[in-house]
Amino acid sequence: MHPYFSLQGRTALVTGGTRGIGKMIAKALVEAGASVYVCARDAEACAQTAAELSAFGSCHGIAANLAHEEGVRALVEQLDGAIDRLDILVNNAGTTWGAPLESYPVKGWEKVMQLNVTSVFSCIQQLLPLLRQAGSAQNPARVINIGSVAGISSHGEEAYAYGPSKAALHQLSRMLARELVGQHINVNVIAPGRFPSKMTRHIAEDEAAMAEDSALIPMQRWGREEEMAALAISLASTAGAYMTGTIIPIDGGFSL
Repeated sequence: MHPYFSLQGRTALVTGGTRGIGKMIAKALVEAGASVYVCARDAEACAQTAAELSAFGSCHGIAANLAHEEGVRALVEQLDGAIDRLDILVNNAGTTWGAPLESYPVKGWEKVMQLNVTSVFSCIQQLLPLLRQAGSAQNPARVINIGSVAGISSHGEEAYAYGPSKAALHQLSRMLARELVGQHINVNVIAPGRFPSKMTRHIAEDEAAMAEDSALIPMQRWGREEEMAALAISLASTAGAYMTGTIIPIDGGFSL
């Protein structure tokens, strides 16, 4: 690997890192040389993912439920006992809720906003000491928030809380980027379009739905694992050292 993209000696945390986009990114960071911690609610999934990705480098699992403040505190306490600095924080854990407009439940709205926005804020807030310890003018610490093209476009698919939650995350990221830049912490957003995940599995497993969905994308296809991996490595490495406050769509042109 070219030294511009090496993450050797760096420590990373990927929330929601046991499947989908989170796992794609976790694997990429491990392969680039980082020591990676993956976090999810399911302790068994964390252990399995850590064992699988350890074949490529250093990976550890931490079980924590970030859907409430206590879970974020538990995650931070576990990390505090294991590391003294955090070079890369990838906030990927998220959820969605679909229902017709007339019957869309408040509990669905609250659940999506809590995990997609509030818990991301809490993770950044509580991990600031470790991020500050890692960052320098030469090599800032990196926060990579996983947004969505749903926070850019109006294509909502009856998931009325999801797009607004991602738009809020995009704006929160810009605000934090401005505030934290002087502390040598970069904050950027990856805004994916369609990638294979649990959230999109119902489309991928239906041939007609997949064809209809792909027709909406100018490139006529979904994103690939290596494309997400390469972008994440870029933001975490030398390539991303002079970038902060950016919202980067990776969507085959959908947001156009």
